[in-house]
Amino acid sequence: MTGPSGPYEEWRVGSSAAVSKLDLLRVLLPSCADEYARVAVCLAVGAFAGWLATGPGTGPKPTPVPAVTLDGVALSLEGGAEDTLERARQIARAYVARPLAIAAGGQEKVRTREELGARVESTRLEALVTALYDERSPLRRAYAQHVSAGVAQPLRLPLPVSIDGERALEAMLLVKDDLDHDPVNAKVDLASSSVDKPVLPDRPGRRVDVYATLARLDAALVNGEARIEAIVESIPAERTAAQIGEVHPDAVLGYFETRYNEDAKHEARTYNLRLAAQKLDGYVLLPGETFDFNGIVGPRTEAEGYRVAPVIAQGELVDGIGGGTCQIAGTLHGAAFFAGLEIPERKPHTRPSFYIKMGLDAAVAYPTITLKLKNNLPHPIVLHETVQGGVVRAEILGPKRTRDVTFVRRITDVVPFKEREVDDPKLPTGDRVLSQRGIPGFKIVRDRTIRDGDDVKREHTTDSYPPTTQLWRIGIGDRALKSEASDDEHPEYVVDEQLTLMQGPGVTDPRRNASAAPDPQAGGPTVESREPGKYGTRGWTVRLGFAKAVSGTRAHRR
Repeated sequence: MTGPSGPYEEWRVGSSAAVSKLDLLRVLLPSCADEYARVAVCLAVGAFAGWLATGPGTGPKPTPVPAVTLDGVALSLEGGAEDTLERARQIARAYVARPLAIAAGGQEKVRTREELGARVESTRLEALVTALYDERSPLRRAYAQHVSAGVAQPLRLPLPVSIDGERALEAMLLVKDDLDHDPVNAKVDLASSSVDKPVLPDRPGRRVDVYATLARLDAALVNGEARIEAIVESIPAERTAAQIGEVHPDAVLGYFETRYNEDAKHEARTYNLRLAAQKLDGYVLLPGETFDFNGIVGPRTEAEGYRVAPVIAQGELVDGIGGGTCQIAGTLHGAAFFAGLEIPERKPHTRPSFYIKMGLDAAVAYPTITLKLKNNLPHPIVLHETVQGGVVRAEILGPKRTRDVTFVRRITDVVPFKEREVDDPKLPTGDRVLSQRGIPGFKIVRDRTIRDGDDVKREHTTDSYPPTTQLWRIGIGDRALKSEASDDEHPEYVVDEQLTLMQGPGVTDPRRNASAAPDPQAGGPTVESREPGKYGTRGWTVRLGFAKAVSGTRAHRR
């Protein structure tokens, strides 16, 4: 080992050399007074620089208090965490109460965000406020770094929003009900005063895709949007103006009429009659096509505008939505029957109806029981049905009527109805009220003959109407009771044992003078031939032992 010749000469240490701590210290220490002075100055400058970097005191420098917005609203941090949390909750309540519009095709439905399933998660909101007061939180540290860099801006915090999926789906299904609409078929405007009846254009329907729209709703609720466009599917009309082409509803090919009560008591039923008739009036049926009553008239619901009126349910008259629609179907069936159209599907009622001849009625109940008519003519036909002046009239329109049609109905069997008595404490003892008039069951045969020039076609079908139970209310109450109860307003059901109806341009009305002017009835006259037989006169149910009486004791007192 060799020692240094001066204070700054480098030491070279071999692998076998050893250097004592004292030798190292001698190297590090200054060797003269000038060097001591330079070391002291360096230490002083280093200490001052450290003080400038850390500031006075012993702990870390506090992070600055940030300016904050929550959902775009200024959130004050004054007053402590509890006060700030309450202000945050007020902002959250205002958020879920704000409206959001769901639009489709120029139509909008507005709901609050809360109604659409949005909710602010309270636990996450509390954690967010706590972080604003914690100087060690990532929020505060990040804000401090921005302040140090001179780019500090208010902390823009979103609300911690989540979506209640079940509630959102329920709300969207209700919105769908409001935004959906059925397609409108092109049809002939029979109300037009023009000789050549114009064709009203078709309009496509609309159906909201709920799940696709829910995805948009989810994003809108998170982003605070005020409006979204629903995702919809366009549904084309079944009958377009282009399909119809030229139609000539110049002649009545078949017609039928029934009566209805116009009084205030039957106002709701009359309203239903008009509403259902409007749905099918002007409908064009092309050659070979089949008309489905339920498919065209649609559901009979309150949403569609129908009202509560009596309907037949299991042979009894009860109140139901859309009561009266069967009369529209039955009258249309009669017109189609006498136009010689094919009738692929038709069901009679579970009891005869007073407004139409037995065997010509048609029961309908959406969506299970319908009436179907097929156009077996070589040209388009137009359905026409009106409700006015106590008369429902249905017509099948086309270029020219060439068919004469005969309907023959015969009763082949009659089934007695049952009678049931129900004690009624609201009636005085001794009173009997006929709450539902019994109607026997009937089995009938129906024959239709269609003559079109030299062509003759005959059809034979049967109908069955089950009996309707006769219900009596028997008074068991105090004799001093006063009651306004009255018998069923329907009369005894009277029906001809055999009925023949003929209609068409070749039919002659024997009641008219042969030399008189042609019958003005469009579609030709209707001639009726009746054989009352055993069931065609009043009182027959008692005479044949079907009933004990046809009215109650209160009716006799009046």
